[in-house]
Amino acid sequence: MSDSDFISGLPKAELHLHVEGSLEPEQMFAFARRNRISIPFPNVEALRAAYSFNSLQDFLDIYYQGADVLRTEEDFRDLALAYFERAHEDGVAHAEIFFDPQTHTARGLPFGVAADGLLAGMKEAEAKFGLTSKLILCFLRHLDEDDAFLTFADAEPWLDRIAGVGLDSSEVGHPPSKFARVFEAAGKAGLKRVAHAGEEGPPEYVLEALDVLHIDRLDHGNRSLESPELVTRLARAGMTLTVCPLSNHKLCVVDDLAAHPIADMLGHGLRPTINSDDPAYFGGYVADNYRAVAPLLTRDQLATLARNSFLGSFLDDAAVTRHIARIDAYVAGGVQ
Repeated sequence: MSDSDFISGLPKAELHLHVEGSLEPEQMFAFARRNRISIPFPNVEALRAAYSFNSLQDFLDIYYQGADVLRTEEDFRDLALAYFERAHEDGVAHAEIFFDPQTHTARGLPFGVAADGLLAGMKEAEAKFGLTSKLILCFLRHLDEDDAFLTFADAEPWLDRIAGVGLDSSEVGHPPSKFARVFEAAGKAGLKRVAHAGEEGPPEYVLEALDVLHIDRLDHGNRSLESPELVTRLARAGMTLTVCPLSNHKLCVVDDLAAHPIADMLGHGLRPTINSDDPAYFGGYVADNYRAVAPLLTRDQLATLARNSFLGSFLDDAAVTRHIARIDAYVAGGVQ
């Protein structure tokens, strides 16, 4: 069996996926036609050619522009289902997906348009593929905390169907501590807490995510490696890092995938996972991200990354145990 086939069949979870970032160019044009919206690109090829980024902000500018074609519950349902179909083909058995409600409410859409559409897609994916999922509401860090609180208030009727809150968008200049109070409120409401930190921001942002936001999982975290003491702390805590190799390369966080730090993370005793971030924009879904770093790793290490993805999930212990047993059987050559 080739490494590529091994990766495809390896049972895995995806813990860092922005569902709006799975909007493929073909979908963008289809939704634009359906909703009678004009987009500033003549065709799919021209749109794909625009996916050349020098920084996180370059990407975000076109990401928010693309999200404007999402207008109805049906759009969000179809978007989610298209992602889940690709994830299923990649061996994903469980996904915990981010969405950015402020991106949509700022355009005048009620909170429930995105939430209900995504939840419908999640339910259909479980029935169709047996793929379970959880929904994570992300706050946009370039906006202020008051806006985040308004979003959290909007979300109240859906909190029983939302697993956690996250923090994304422009990192530099927007430290995690900016959102201390709203994360405290989310924790009191029983939600899990995750945050992007240490992608473009410094190791100090990771410390704030740990000590101020009290996160349950760290998104990205690459720059943690700059602080040996922080690495030790993350390793001792068993903190899951949701690493996104193709995103790291596309956004110039990592200059060369051949020098990606994933092997170093494992070597230092960290608990990294492999994820696709915004796959329509960064050139690949989760199996592509595994393949991108496979030359740096053994098959046992690839299996460790898959085990980490379930250990770091918000599934209950019984479900995690079942998924890890499937990985062990797969690696041993047994049936999935």
